[in-house]
Amino acid sequence: MFTRFVVALSLVSSIIATPLASRRDVSQDLAVREDSTPVSLSGWGGFSSLDGFDNFNGIDNFDGSNSAQVVVVQEQQVVCQTVQVEVIQQQLVILQEFAKKIITQQICEVEVQTIVLQQFSSGIGAFGSDLQRQSGRQVGFDQNISNMISKMLNEDGSLNSSDFGFNGSDVGNNTVVAQGSNWDNSTSPAKVQAALAAAQSAAADKSK
Repeated sequence: MFTRFVVALSLVSSIIATPLASRRDVSQDLAVREDSTPVSLSGWGGFSSLDGFDNFNGIDNFDGSNSAQVVVVQEQQVVCQTVQVEVIQQQLVILQEFAKKIITQQICEVEVQTIVLQQFSSGIGAFGSDLQRQSGRQVGFDQNISNMISKMLNEDGSLNSSDFGFNGSDVGNNTVVAQGSNWDNSTSPAKVQAALAAAQSAAADKSK
């Protein structure tokens, strides 16, 4: 069931997640100075809850996009499947609200909440660059890490706060690329930019 969800997510992310790519540079400002010198966020502001923050992705890898990516060749290929977009939106908003739950229930300092949220959103933004074929990375997901979603809750429904046994640098070591995308090297770059512009226009309407 979860695998089907991830496959569907890969297919429609070009519609939903791509606009986040435009936010990547903004979110990375927290971890990179204007002169591009990496900034350590471990213990930032004197918050002990940020001790070891840089150990997860690395000091110069705030959004995780510099981590190695190893594509796994499977006997049975994962193929994207068309799923009703409303279902995809439901699935993604569940993840969105779950992220809010993780941040607000397990971090008490608003400053730390802000930094952690920026790292999370910049990682999604980096995936937007993947979708546009601008990053040089494969458009896929880490099978091992994504499967851990079933371990996120305890039997009583509370958040599982145990160490899951991996670092950010491990993400991408078991990358699965769903087949069946309609990407065309000659026409898709322009079409994706048009889709991005349309989504950004829709997002801008909320301010009117």
